[in-house]
Amino acid sequence: MFDVYLNDKRAMLVVRKGLPIPLSDTSRKWRKKKRKVVSVSEEIELAVQAQGYYMRKLSTFRKR
Repeated sequence: MFDVYLNDKRAMLVVRKGLPIPLSDTSRKWRKKKRKVVSVSEEIELAVQAQGYYMRKLSTFRKR
């Protein structure tokens, strides 16, 4: 399971359930999504395994 956080700058952060939010320059006020996230894409899962988190701006993946 994963915890998904959103911030006011339209960014998404994914970490393993129970792990703290990583400290970095992008540490902003993160809001935790209320829904449970059981599975994520393979790309996100590999990034979480490698560096402990996955982060991206949501605005770069807008639907047209």
